[in-house]
Amino acid sequence: MNRFNSPPFRFRMVTPLAIGFVAIGLSILGGCENPKQPHSSPNPNESPKRIISMAPSITETLFALGLGDQVVGVSRFCTYPPEVKTKPKVGGLFDPNLEAILSLRPDRIILLKGEGNASESLKRLDIPCVEVDHRSIDGILDSFDQLGRLGGVARRAAELRGKIESRLEKVRRRTADRPVRSVLVCISRDLGAGRLESVYLAGDSPFFNSILKAAGGVNPLADSTVAFPVVSLEGIMKIDPEVILDLTSWDQGKGKPTGETLVRDWNQIEGLRAVKTGNVFSITDDYATIPGPRFILLVEAIADILHTTKEELHSPNERKAAGRQPPDSQGRIVE
Repeated sequence: MNRFNSPPFRFRMVTPLAIGFVAIGLSILGGCENPKQPHSSPNPNESPKRIISMAPSITETLFALGLGDQVVGVSRFCTYPPEVKTKPKVGGLFDPNLEAILSLRPDRIILLKGEGNASESLKRLDIPCVEVDHRSIDGILDSFDQLGRLGGVARRAAELRGKIESRLEKVRRRTADRPVRSVLVCISRDLGAGRLESVYLAGDSPFFNSILKAAGGVNPLADSTVAFPVVSLEGIMKIDPEVILDLTSWDQGKGKPTGETLVRDWNQIEGLRAVKTGNVFSITDDYATIPGPRFILLVEAIADILHTTKEELHSPNERKAAGRQPPDSQGRIVE
């Protein structure tokens, strides 16, 4: 099984990776003919009643807006909210099941902007397509308004945006007078060897860079020419960040890894500043790599990691005021 076709790379829809993932389904996409629609063409001026979502972040947004009942099909990577498990699966953006899509008689297909040729076969279907931009916090928030207008729930979209913006502002106020810390974000890596291998880091990724900025941090690889570069141990030693955050959420063949396992692998590199100061953390929940409405949880979690003071750490009232528990001694985020 191609490792980039497995659950941890649901975040892959944020922006293209120049690491071979495009190979999935390209032969299918390149040779797709435009199947004949078995029904009349949908009216693009009407609010959709039968929506297909081609990415987890889109699905989460539609459900957050109260449009879940209109969703008739989702990508195979969509797992949240739990109701999604009963929805028919229509493949992925790079290998869509066109026959399954047509059989569901959708009147709208929602795609991610910035995926280039991957979405062209879907656009050739005689079904209106809508693109949303989930490559940054601003893009995610704007998609609430866009999909809210589309689905006739503009007021609910405004309320959702307002609530999340309020939480963002709360984080910004909390971190405004505190030092900005450098955070190396590990998106995925090979597990099981007891050492660091094939470490993919957040580089020139607008999503993760905007998340870190909102949380009061900075990405030392923000100027990279690659969105998710593979960096060697020597390269990581040279970067030597203040904080390391491991978001690896899938151990091939074993499922979800534990936070202790992820942190333990990093702690073997005793020369790293983050290891010396006990600033290696992990978040293995899937919200950390899906750029949908739950991105606010990641912002709040990282803010807790970077800016929880000793007083807050030992004060239940302060923890309650912050809205989240601080990281525990193993570097895990306590919900």
